[in-house]
Amino acid sequence: MKSLIALWKILAEDLASGCCTSATMDIKTVQGRSKHEGSSFFTMTLPSFGKSFQKGLDQGIVARDMFPEFRFLRHGGLPVFLQGFLELVFDRNNGVLLDQPNIDAIFAVRQLTLLYSKLELPCSDARVRKSMEDYVQCDEEVKVADAYTEPDDLSDFDRVSALLFRSMFSRVEKVLYDDEHVPKHGPGATADKLRGNSKYRQRVWTDRLERYFHSGDFLFPSPWHFAEHYDGLRFLEPGSEMPVKVITVPKTQKTPRIIAIEPTCMQYAQQAVKEQFYTKIDNDSMLSAFIGFESQEPNQLLAKEGSLTGNLATLDLSEASDRVSNQLVRSMLRNNPTLHGAVEACRSRTADVPGQGRIRLAKFASMGSALCFPIEAMVFLTMVFVGIERSIGTPFSNSAQIERFIGSVRVYGDDIIVPVDHVHSVINVLEAFGSQVGVDKSFWIGKFRESCGKEYYAGHDVSIVKVRRLFPITRKRAPAVISGEEAERFSSLVSLRNQLYLAGLWSGAGWLDTILRKTLTHFPNVTVDSAVLGRVSFLGYQTDRICEKLHAPMVKGYTDNSRLPLDSLDGPGALLKFFLKRGSLPTADRNHLERAGRPRSASIKTRLASPF
Repeated sequence: MKSLIALWKILAEDLASGCCTSATMDIKTVQGRSKHEGSSFFTMTLPSFGKSFQKGLDQGIVARDMFPEFRFLRHGGLPVFLQGFLELVFDRNNGVLLDQPNIDAIFAVRQLTLLYSKLELPCSDARVRKSMEDYVQCDEEVKVADAYTEPDDLSDFDRVSALLFRSMFSRVEKVLYDDEHVPKHGPGATADKLRGNSKYRQRVWTDRLERYFHSGDFLFPSPWHFAEHYDGLRFLEPGSEMPVKVITVPKTQKTPRIIAIEPTCMQYAQQAVKEQFYTKIDNDSMLSAFIGFESQEPNQLLAKEGSLTGNLATLDLSEASDRVSNQLVRSMLRNNPTLHGAVEACRSRTADVPGQGRIRLAKFASMGSALCFPIEAMVFLTMVFVGIERSIGTPFSNSAQIERFIGSVRVYGDDIIVPVDHVHSVINVLEAFGSQVGVDKSFWIGKFRESCGKEYYAGHDVSIVKVRRLFPITRKRAPAVISGEEAERFSSLVSLRNQLYLAGLWSGAGWLDTILRKTLTHFPNVTVDSAVLGRVSFLGYQTDRICEKLHAPMVKGYTDNSRLPLDSLDGPGALLKFFLKRGSLPTADRNHLERAGRPRSASIKTRLASPF
């Protein structure tokens, strides 16, 4: 807690100096309230203030009911807390946004209030239980939305989705029909607890999968030459299939992030379809302009444009993936029977929810499914254009009418960009189909915009630095090898220091330099891309010696020392892994048949490495 307060104090003084104001009373407020409220003041109360401030920027005024946990000036229209900064943005007397608000002050308020908004702290048991209850309740609301969907709405959805995706769906369907799709395993966890190379020895399949993903082709290097291994293959009927395992992972102290871990066989097949969606959309000139999977930059640039011109709105959806109805997905794919059947076959129908039992899912899939991201993007894009055509008053009849919106409509997951002229109609359609627009993170009135981790005001980048992890416990000289959570904290702290430095928050970066130099045995100057944990500096990198073999600069510092778990693979499984490899180049890791999966714990170690 002391470190959190100390860093906040240093940043407040630094930012106040840049804005020619004082933060003395603000610092006293933070010290007093954090003493009584604990870490929740930093992780919940201050972020709530920051979100209200952003809404004030969007609406052009702040009101007393926007800051219920903070006192207001007796004869004014602003909160007492951070008033020195707020007076440079809003009128002191009535809270109305100034004609020329101070950009540095906007950045300062956001930085000071949202600094710890993403700090990974465990939620209380009560909050975890509530999140599981909300997960089940959300699925019930999807069923209600399905039941109350108007026939005209569904008809419009089908027609617009056909205009957008008919050609792409046909190309994906041909690949599936010709059995040219290739599955893939990932390094992550699965519901049946298979990890790393063990996944290539899986012998559990489902009757639903078998029709579109033949087990002989998917589980063995050759369906004919390894027939003797079929004896151990077990097929599951729909009623005996393994459910997805719903778990929580740290997100914020207010609420955890919920993900659903898929069974190995389902994830394996999902990856085959996902790859086809990604490839075919990326090769489609129209769709690739509307949907993004790999890069967030197009959304960020459109958000900047929207903040400058006011023509584009940024929308963010709450519980986005959990509110995508499977009924809508089925309707979207119904004219492509092979594709529809394959997507349904690799979709898990039930979920095991801690404290709630096993439930039948109305949603298409939660985070954790390989198809969650591409499917939700297609569903949301369809809803957006249904909303736009209703706003225009004329139904779209061809793709050329849709292409006119290239550069003003973009979807990346649940981050949506739409023209301001049609925003209300789009929101109405999204909510008609059961989605929930996040009011705190959607902007279209003023000059503030937010999308894909970037925030802008009037074309100025006001994105901030956020603390992700608590500070390391170690206060003495660290050993040459640091493992476990402490290694993760040191890595996060070095990253924080460098982000503060690059953001121009010199005092905060300098304070962290002092801490890191006292604890890390080696903390050299490096470039942004170096694998060494070191100080990013505009003055260049440090050189300790020249490598005798490479004749290149080397520096001593901490680097990643995490080792993949031992997981030996040979026989048919090893051959299958070879055949599933993408590209013509050899596998980068020569020991991939001996070690695989994700490291059990983090580890960093001092060694000589390149400073760039």
